[in-house]
Amino acid sequence: MWDYSEKVMDHYRNPRNAGSIEDADAIGEAGSLSCGDMLKLYLKVDDNGIITDAKFQTFGCGSAVASSSILTEMIIGKHIDEARKITNKQIVDALGGLPPEKMHCSVMGHEALAAAIANYYKEDVKTAEDEETVCHCFNITRTFLEEEIKTNKLKTLDDVINYTKAGGACGRCQGKIKEILNKINVEEKPQEKLTKTQLIIKINNVIEKYISAELRKDGGDIELIDVEDNKVKVRLTGRCQSCNRSRITLTHFVEAELKKHISDDIEIIQV
Repeated sequence: MWDYSEKVMDHYRNPRNAGSIEDADAIGEAGSLSCGDMLKLYLKVDDNGIITDAKFQTFGCGSAVASSSILTEMIIGKHIDEARKITNKQIVDALGGLPPEKMHCSVMGHEALAAAIANYYKEDVKTAEDEETVCHCFNITRTFLEEEIKTNKLKTLDDVINYTKAGGACGRCQGKIKEILNKINVEEKPQEKLTKTQLIIKINNVIEKYISAELRKDGGDIELIDVEDNKVKVRLTGRCQSCNRSRITLTHFVEAELKKHISDDIEIIQV
């Protein structure tokens, strides 16, 4: 049994603004019947851009009803540009929280609102046909997944399933979802600030583990001379020292390995 807040139960049992608006100025949809959750949001907007009425029709669980209900209360009376700034986290907070497994309901509300505002402004909205679809069971695109992962700081596959449903059906897309998660989490990981001594130790470890062994196979080797900021000064030894391909070895092998294992801004200088 899910642990629901009193506010969720209230909006589920007594939904506000359920229904449709025949002469709506904007309509937005999210989810689909095949997903088990679908929301259609109607907006009435006056000449000053103020949302004077909002109604919803939803097919889904109690969390979907509650999220849709409280969303309409949150946006009525707001300027449409102000409503655009509402996040799914704000929807969840207004409800007093949602179980992790039901977070996708707040995401669906946020998505429907974004679609309605785009409809109001006659903005082009990319469809799944225009983009790479990652989860075919729920018709979820890479762009949508990346946005939700970044916005909600999702770290695990379970997080993604709870927030978006992607990967929660047949499971065939789970590998691709993990790749997207890893890529984003690596990109957003703060860069480690190393002292010069720490950096020299790290560079020496990479040289010994990944570089020297390969050079020694051809009778050569490499020696670290100094490190100044991102500039790594090295000397080729043995056969590598007199090889006419030494510059290629440095840039295409040595520098590439250091960039791969330490930092993209490393520059090799031969001395």
